[in-house]
Amino acid sequence: MQEVLIFATALASIILALVEVVKQTVKVPVNLIPLIALVIGLLVGAAAFPFTEFDLILRLWAGGVAGLSAKGLFELAFKKREGTTKGDK
Repeated sequence: MQEVLIFATALASIILALVEVVKQTVKVPVNLIPLIALVIGLLVGAAAFPFTEFDLILRLWAGGVAGLSAKGLFELAFKKREGTTKGDK
């Protein structure tokens, strides 16, 4: 399990960058950003098979953990936010 957490730590910066790209290019409600980070994390974890020998389930766990840590589990569960990522200009 320690290796999965190390892998999740490595994926977190990649996922954070991808989420920022989504935020800057698409108008998304702010309260959906953590969910988008989770989905991107799952996709990146699943696509990381050339870089690790983990089974698919372990890669998905690592991607999910990395996605939630990238934007914060607190925001997903407890913080109510409104608005969108891009201004209404």
